[in-house]
Amino acid sequence: MVPEPLLPESGRRVYVALGDSFTEGVGDNSRRLPNGVRGWADRVAEKLAKAEPGWEYANLAVRSKRLRHIVADQLEPALAMEPALVTLYAGGNDILDFGTDVNVLLAEYEDLVAKLASTGAVLVLFTGYDVKVSAVLEPLKKRNAIYNQRVRELAMKYNAVLVDFWCFEAYHDPRMWAPDRLHMSKAGHKYMAAKVLDHLGVPHKITPKDWGPPDRLTLRDWERRQRRWMKDWVLPLFKRKLRGVTLGDSLQPRWPEPVRVPPKGGLKKLADQLVDQA
Repeated sequence: MVPEPLLPESGRRVYVALGDSFTEGVGDNSRRLPNGVRGWADRVAEKLAKAEPGWEYANLAVRSKRLRHIVADQLEPALAMEPALVTLYAGGNDILDFGTDVNVLLAEYEDLVAKLASTGAVLVLFTGYDVKVSAVLEPLKKRNAIYNQRVRELAMKYNAVLVDFWCFEAYHDPRMWAPDRLHMSKAGHKYMAAKVLDHLGVPHKITPKDWGPPDRLTLRDWERRQRRWMKDWVLPLFKRKLRGVTLGDSLQPRWPEPVRVPPKGGLKKLADQLVDQA
């Protein structure tokens, strides 16, 4: 059953997306768009504009950012935009940091949620997915479960829309994930966009990828993929951690100011227009 629309049909219609790589769109590559990615939030903005022309969109998310960075860099700009819709995923990178105190993290997360909810905007929160990357990360599973339960409680407390990513069985398929196995693939981002739009009661025609069963790998193929994954993704990640740098250090938000989303052609058309004007 599709819920009743939650969003305003008139007045100021600004959608602001906050967070890290999940919301920035990492894993869904697009050369024509800022930072070289598209992602589920762009797709949500485009469907909003198609359903009700006049929506504006800002995406302040930057990959690798921790909760403290999101509060410091994204909260005040978001509040200044007087949004009608806010989506927030924050804290996932903190959970992967072994020294994180989850109770302190969740207290800071609630403070952020409370400030966003006080705007009167429709607020969308997400649980985190239990990504099966490596047995090394299994000790973090309990921390992730605590985080998710608290997000569910805060969604009820602050009357937010909950997108319970943890429960989406479609993501059991490895094709929903990018080669790094931590970020969603294009198919994963499209599916997430559809879920968000469904929760908001916004019409769309995004359909799940109609795949057959995944190919069965031989032991040799599996070992080859494991070696490639370690070389291409895991070792560079640990090297960055040792150097104290992240992939987001030199990046700016993709859409730092609200842009009017064209009902036809979407954000790719807008990006092309901005290039022509430069």
